[in-house]
Amino acid sequence: MIFVQMLIGEMKNFTYLIGDEDSGLAAVVDPAGDVDRILKEAKIRNLKIAYIINTHAHFDHVMVNEGIALRTKAKIIMHEKSKAMKDLSVRDGDVIEVGKLKIKVIHTPGHSPESICLLIEKKLLTGDTLFVGSCGRTDLPGGNPEELYHSLLKLMNLDDSIEIYPGHDYGEKPYSMIGYEKRYNYALNFNTKKDFIRFMRGSF
Repeated sequence: MIFVQMLIGEMKNFTYLIGDEDSGLAAVVDPAGDVDRILKEAKIRNLKIAYIINTHAHFDHVMVNEGIALRTKAKIIMHEKSKAMKDLSVRDGDVIEVGKLKIKVIHTPGHSPESICLLIEKKLLTGDTLFVGSCGRTDLPGGNPEELYHSLLKLMNLDDSIEIYPGHDYGEKPYSMIGYEKRYNYALNFNTKKDFIRFMRGSF
């Protein structure tokens, strides 16, 4: 697997390029800007971008969907709850095949109703659901702290050795591991759902 993490844009967004070496097919996840850079990264590695996958539809994660699609003919993939422009819809448990790579969709609402995480082998792309050392906000339209609590629990049931790659560079390092976050991420260490919801609503 070819895996490239790119820091792009003024909001410290991470965009990802995931490629299958055998077929030369690739997917771009959350293209946050700089179409030329993304396409250059693919060209250097002899990859053809077949899909654009968005972890959610907030503007900073879909900023150059159209620009990449126009230049590559890639199909845009989002969760079925997203109202943004897309070519293909997915739901929890679906698998997106990029060549021989299998990308599992995990529906993780809370930051937004359509938020998903993507599991590829031992790498988990968490979008704005889980950051290194924190979690996504729930005070934007469609945000729901109770849903986010359950989504984080779902992620914490994954193996400790799985690496997490977030949608923003908001932590002390660009990626982490499930086991490390269980120990040190404050968002994963509230005693009760009620405490978590109160904190997310600013009333703790």
